[in-house]
Parts: sequence; structure tokens; C-alpha cells
Amino acid sequence: MESLLFVSGDDGLTKKQLAFLTETTEELVTETLEKMMREYELNAERGIVIKQLAGTYQFVTKLANVKTIQKLVENPTSQSLSQASLEVLAIIAYKQPITRVEIEDIRGVKSERPIYTLSAKGLVQEVGRAEGTGRAILYGTTTEFLQYFGLQDIKALPPLPEEISVDEMEDADLFMTKFQEAFVKEE
Repeated sequence: MESLLFVSGDDGLTKKQLAFLTETTEELVTETLEKMMREYELNAERGIVIKQLAGTYQFVTKLANVKTIQKLVENPTSQSLSQASLEVLAIIAYKQPITRVEIEDIRGVKSERPIYTLSAKGLVQEVGRAEGTGRAILYGTTTEFLQYFGLQDIKALPPLPEEISVDEMEDADLFMTKFQEAFVKEE
């Protein structure tokens, strides 16, 4: 039950779900949960407890650790995205749903690692499969992407420029040139 509660995260599990998953009775689940809740609460060395919230049971942090946890939340140690990841994120945001091969055609280089990084950070996700041979994975942005960039929806992305002047082309890097060309071709 401890493993199940850990894996369920913020969703938690009901007694009925725990009984089904552990192939036991709800009465035994109730007894075990009560015992576990006492053990976690009384053990000063543990930083978490089991709480019942909205009919589900889940792990939550102890109130005594709130100040320490706030330090982490207020000063995240997350790494910034690499140039490659930013390029891939921009392509996915504007062209979604899009396959890895299509991303690589626009960038001109392999993009597996940036896609993996963006998926791990919760900024992109698989949104389906392409029709045709191989049924390639289609990628799109997530709700976390919208929240991170302060967007109501994907339509709130700034528009891409219609044309690029010669002066701007000289200053633009190879990626932006290919990125723009891909959008001009579609029109």
C-alpha cells in the first residue's frame, strides 16, 4: 500500500482502489492505513505523513517542514533549457502536432535528446500518432508549457513575422532561417 500511495502522488487512492489493487478487503485496508498513519505521524524522522483528502489517501509533507519546502519552491534549482531544446520547443509550439522527423527536417539536425528533455520537464508530450507507415509519434505542448510562459492557450503565442528582410537574414542564425522557411512553404 505504501508503494501504491507513493506512485499515485497528488491523485491519491481510495480505500476501495487500495483493496482492489492489493486484492484484499476494505476492512483490512482501513486497519493498515490507520496503522501506517500513526507510524508516519509519530516518527519524528519522517518528513511525510499519510492524510485523507477528499476521500483519497495520499502522502503529504509534514507541517514542520513547510519553511524548508518553501525555500525550494521559491528558489528552484532547475536548469535552464539548452539552445537546442529552445529551438525544438519553438517548433513544437508553432507547428503542433508534429513528428520528430518533421522537427529534424526544420532544424537540420537530430532532435531526440531535446525532445526527451522537454518531455521530462513536462513542456511537451505525445499527443497522438501520425497516419501512414510507421505511425510516428506526434508531439504537442502541455498545460505546463502554457503556465510557464503565461499563456491562456496556444493561440496566444506571438505571431511569426510574415517576411524577413535581407538585413535581418544576415543577422539570423541558420535555425531561424530554416524555421521561417518551413512556415512560408506551408502558406
